[in-house]
Amino acid sequence: MKFSVQSKAFAMLLSVGLVAGCSSTGDTMDEEGYGSDVAPLDQDGGSTVYSGADGDDVSSSGLSDDQRQAAQQQAEQEALRNITVFYFDFDTSEIKQEARDVLVAHARYLADNPRQNVRIEGHTDERGTKEYNLALGERRASAIQRFLIVNGASRGQLETISYGEEKPAVRGSSESAWAQNRRVELVFQ
Repeated sequence: MKFSVQSKAFAMLLSVGLVAGCSSTGDTMDEEGYGSDVAPLDQDGGSTVYSGADGDDVSSSGLSDDQRQAAQQQAEQEALRNITVFYFDFDTSEIKQEARDVLVAHARYLADNPRQNVRIEGHTDERGTKEYNLALGERRASAIQRFLIVNGASRGQLETISYGEEKPAVRGSSESAWAQNRRVELVFQ
């Protein structure tokens, strides 16, 4: 096989480009293991979110105490809103005390976002008749709905439905399975 001078020159140029592209840049790392343009903490001990070349840093040390507290409260409210399943004791529709703060966070979110809708799904365990379980699931969903409305949500944002025992979270006939099936789920739409 004969290669022309042009082909050899092109192959040589491509090889040099490949080697140059794979070589290191020669930058040294500081003692923290970061490049010189990245610092894990700013000088005041707060964390720096972005440190661009233009100097527009966002640092927690630049926030006032009120701003920090407001940001922390907002983060806590968002974390509470990640909880969307609420459990009930056997044969009752009474909302447990530990669920109340979470439901208040959901109600505030709904009040602040009037276009957000939520479906409230009531569920029961397998014990009891089908009719009784549908009614109990409805009572549980209605209890959550009333709580959300009292705490700021609009009735128009909420829809309730009871599945009774028809959609268990866990299959089985143990107390553990039954406890996980006695629930209300919030499904945001």
